[in-house]
Amino acid sequence: MDDARRARLTEWLRAASGDAALAIGGMTLLSGGAIQQNWALDVSGERSWVLRTDNAATLAVSHGRAQEYALLRAAHAAGVTVPEPLFLCEDPSIVGAPFFVMRRVAGTAAAHRVVKGETFGGGREACVRALGRELARIHTIRPPREDLRFLGEPPADPCLAFVADQRSALDRQRHARPVLEWGLRHLERTAPPPVPAVLVHNDFRTGNIMLDERGVTAVLDWEFALWSDPHADLGWLCAKCWRFGNDAQEAGGIGPRAALYEGHGGVDDARVRWWELAAHIRWASIAVDQAERHISGVERNLELALTGHIVPGLEWEILRMVEARNAA
Repeated sequence: MDDARRARLTEWLRAASGDAALAIGGMTLLSGGAIQQNWALDVSGERSWVLRTDNAATLAVSHGRAQEYALLRAAHAAGVTVPEPLFLCEDPSIVGAPFFVMRRVAGTAAAHRVVKGETFGGGREACVRALGRELARIHTIRPPREDLRFLGEPPADPCLAFVADQRSALDRQRHARPVLEWGLRHLERTAPPPVPAVLVHNDFRTGNIMLDERGVTAVLDWEFALWSDPHADLGWLCAKCWRFGNDAQEAGGIGPRAALYEGHGGVDDARVRWWELAAHIRWASIAVDQAERHISGVERNLELALTGHIVPGLEWEILRMVEARNAA
């Protein structure tokens, strides 16, 4: 961030915090975040904050920073372990795009470390049990909510709404994706009965959860949240594509599925398995979109380009999962 933007940010933070002497001692762009930028701020008074703003190109399905800030506030009020939201700025002239500031928390979200570690969150079973409890708290947030009205009306049937949304996403692609279409048709034919929609994080997975040896320190990245079936979050976390090679530990590569279910309570395993297949289809569709951001020239980025190469592996897993479901 250049000196002019940093100066404007300092003045804005002084006004927002009511601290006329506030100074930014250090400002570092954190790793990760293909869609958003996260800047660590070391602020006078031994305060550690994070500024979250947009990258050059975003996904159409991603909420803006004002919406994500509202979601973070709602989650914080519901007792979900999230960084405390502090300030929101919708004026793009300050740093070049809207942003919000939250407290910085300790821990690691690095997936390759988390899935290999035996002590994060107090051990594998304790950790995923705690993740189940976090999801249960998220799922206590239910419509209608005036502060979350940007989410729109909840779907009458979250499963069929998912199928329709993904079909529309595939119809926008430059190239046909017959395996994804085939998987969607299977989901459509086997959709379970509808349940009342609740708030779903919609990206609750290893890599978006901060952990230390004592437990969960933060649930991050709320830009995809929506009203849906609570089992969607469980299926997303259990999807093989988010186990980062540690496939034996079905809950995010961290621990056993049964402990996750226990932590959440009231889980329908068959419904989770439906959403697990849905997760692979959705991630494949997102991966195609990510690659298009690079291919189009809007945002030249090696990570985005490489993301497109995971699609065949996801398609293979979709074929395997559908075959297994048909044989059951």
